[in-house]
Order: sequence, then structure tokens, then C-alpha cells
Amino acid sequence: MLDALKFCLIRKVAGLFTVATLVVGGASLAKAQVVPGTGEKMTEIGDDFEDADWSYVPNLPKSSNNIDKQVRYPSGTSSNNRWFESLLRGQPDVVERVETPEGGLPNSKSAMKLRSVQTGIPDAPSYKMQQDDFIMNGNNRFGGTIPARWTPNAVARVYLPAFDQWEKRTGSSFGFRIETLTHVLKPPSGKFFKKIGKTKQLDQAWPGMFLQLNSKTDGQNKEDTAVFVIRADQYGQDFVAGPVIKETGWWTLGMTLSPDGRVHYYATKGTGPLKPSDHIATSMPYGEPNLQMNTLFFNVMSADNGRTWSTEWIVDDVEVFSLRR
Repeated sequence: MLDALKFCLIRKVAGLFTVATLVVGGASLAKAQVVPGTGEKMTEIGDDFEDADWSYVPNLPKSSNNIDKQVRYPSGTSSNNRWFESLLRGQPDVVERVETPEGGLPNSKSAMKLRSVQTGIPDAPSYKMQQDDFIMNGNNRFGGTIPARWTPNAVARVYLPAFDQWEKRTGSSFGFRIETLTHVLKPPSGKFFKKIGKTKQLDQAWPGMFLQLNSKTDGQNKEDTAVFVIRADQYGQDFVAGPVIKETGWWTLGMTLSPDGRVHYYATKGTGPLKPSDHIATSMPYGEPNLQMNTLFFNVMSADNGRTWSTEWIVDDVEVFSLRR
């Protein structure tokens, strides 16, 4: 049931995303939502990167379990124990504290840079798009998970470099996502149960928003622009929502998990705070309510050809809030 939801349908034509907008009647869902940045800030998690002693120890080589089933210990971790390497895909090749680019939050002196050249198996290029993950140490520091009834919401400020500094390809380049618990259709484990077929089981899901470049270098776009690709609609399909980005610099991104299990996405130019008018999409990813938020993470994508660096991404003031009850 879509209720009152404005959303974008997406189809892929000649490698490009095209968008059609559908409006379902009724009151706007955006007016009823909790805007990211609302509630009690959870100081146990998140990061402003202002600590002069902030550092990251990568403990190379990184993991690539999603490709070759290799988990390489010890995994990377930040000095403040707020971030760690993904054991599934590995961490970005560059994780470092840097000076905040111009136009950032007032009084912000430092932010975090993420960049990769080997997004697949270390020293073994796949020559196709791969991604690294950088994960917030969520439930370990908080001591549990954040139930949907608390309306957990997250905000991150992301610096988009000038388009001529992006990796020269059309496709997703960066992701801001949350990890949730939901029901998914999976085959039951054990030989005895295999004949039953798929059943609904509790499992993790990873809703989020990606920044996709539509590059003029591919010959199909007259100019460089970017769009937000949302994961996912009720059928598990990615879709485009929000403004076409023609102006780079600082953007504020946010997500809210509401008690009904839906995820609400927000984005605005600048460093916030987010407003109700910055709502760009609402969905019930994969058609099942999200029951809790476990953590959040960032993706960095590249062509994984062994020589071309990903776009350089700078992130600042990552915050998590909730309406604890």
C-alpha cells in the first residue's frame, strides 16, 4: 500500500537512469514525518572529527569477502572506536582527517576524507564497478539497537567536489545508508526444509541514498549533473528522487526510520539543518517494515581497474537522533 506518496519510477535505458514521477492522492507524507536531526542526539555514536588525535588504522590488506570469501583480520578501526572496516567489502583505501572545505559548518575545522582505487580484491582488479564500506560502530557503543518506535534518524554533511574532479563515468559513486532489521524471503536452512521453499525470516537490510554522476564523458549527457538514487522501493528496485544536482559543494543528507517501518529520505544544498521541504522520498524498502536501526555506513564506489581513483568524498558531523520512549 503506497498511501499518500510522491515517488519516482526508474528505468534504465542505454546505461542511463530515466525518471517518471507518480503522485498518489491524499495528504503529503512529508508533512507527517520527523525530519532528520530531530529528538535527542545520541552522543555515544556519530562523529564530528574535531579531535586532533583522530586517526584510522587500516590493518591492511582489507577484506573482500563479497567477492572471494576472504576476511582478512585484524580489521581496520578508528582511534576513537566509532568507525570500523566492513568485513564484507573492506574499507576505503584512504581514510583520514582533513581540514574542512570552505562553506562547511560554522566552527568546523576538521572532516573525514574517503577515497579508493582498489574497491574489489586487493591487487586483483575486477574491471567492473565495486565498492568499499565504512561503518559506524553503532550498536556496540550504544549497547543495543534502536527500535523503530524511537524514530531513529541520521544526518550527514557531504562535500561534493566540482564535477571535473569526479571519476569519469556515469553511475553511483557514493552511498549514505542505514542497516536495519526486517523480514525477507529466504530459503530455510537444513536439507529437510529445502523443499518448503522460501519463507519470511528476520534479516538485515540496507536502505540508503546514492549519489550518481551522469557524466558528459559518456557521450550521452550534454553536461555533468548528479542525482540521488534511493534504495529501495517496495519491490526492491532503486529509484531516482529529489533535485537534479547542478551545484556542488556541501550538501546535507538525512534519513528517518518511522514507527511504521518506512524510511524517509531528505537532502538539501548547504549544511542544514534539514527542513520538512527537504523531503525527497519515502518508501517501504522491499515491501516489509523495518523494525530497528542497527547502524549507518558509507559506500565509496569505483571502476576497480587498478589505476583510476574514485571521487574524493569528504564527510562531516555525522549525527544520530531518536525520540526515546
